[in-house]
Amino acid sequence: MTKVFPNEAAQAVVSDLVHKAKLSVYEADTDLYKNKVDPFSALIDSMLQGIPLSNWMTQEKVRQSQKTLQNCIGNFHQSVVATFGGWENLGTGNIVDIRNKKRKIVAEVKNKFNTTKGNHKIQIYRDIETILKQEDHQGFVGYYVEIIPSGRGAKTLHDKPFVPSDNTKKGQRAASRDDIRLIDGRSFYKIVAGVDDALAQLYSSLPEMIRIALGNNNMNPEKEELFLQLFEKAFK
Repeated sequence: MTKVFPNEAAQAVVSDLVHKAKLSVYEADTDLYKNKVDPFSALIDSMLQGIPLSNWMTQEKVRQSQKTLQNCIGNFHQSVVATFGGWENLGTGNIVDIRNKKRKIVAEVKNKFNTTKGNHKIQIYRDIETILKQEDHQGFVGYYVEIIPSGRGAKTLHDKPFVPSDNTKKGQRAASRDDIRLIDGRSFYKIVAGVDDALAQLYSSLPEMIRIALGNNNMNPEKEELFLQLFEKAFK
C-alpha cells in the first residue's frame, strides 16, 4: 500500500496544531474567567460529582482547553488536505473550506457528525448550492465532510447525496442532488490522497509527529491497546 503519511508537510501542520493546543492550555490556566464561569453550573456539578469546587475548577480548565483544541481540529484536517497537490485550504471567511479546481471539488469540513446542529445543516447545503451556481464552479461536486461519521457498520462509511432536513419547510428535506454529497472522513481522504487507508495512516503517524513537535515527549500511546480501538470504533 502506498505510504502518504508521515511527510514533512503534514509534520508542519501537526507542529502548528501542537503550538495552538499548548497555547489554549496556557490561556485556560491563566485566564479561566475569560469566557465566564457559570457559578450555578459549577456548584451543582461539583456536588453531583462529590468533589470540591477547587477540583471542579481544575476540570473546567481542561474542558475549556479541550474545546479550543476541538475547534482547531477541523482546520487541522483542512490544512492536511491542502498538503496534497491541487487542494486549497480556503480558511475562514469563505463559503466552503476546501477546493480543488482541477478535480472540480469543493468541501465543507466538520470534525464530527454532531459538530453542526441538525437545523444548521440546511444552511451548509444552501452554501454549497450557492457555490455550485457560480460561473467558475460549473460542473463541481460539493461535499459536506464529517471526519468522524455517525452510524455503525456498513452505514459508517458513505458517499451519498446530502439531504438535510429543511427547518423552513416542515417535514421536508433538501432536494437530493448527485453533486451535493455527504461523506465520511475515511472516504474523503481516499479521494484526496488516492489510497484507501490515508486517514488511518495519518492517525497512526500522529504520535511520532506529535513527539517531534513537542521535542521532549516519551509517551507512546500507539503501544496501548486502546490506540487502535479508538480509531476502529469510530469507523467500523
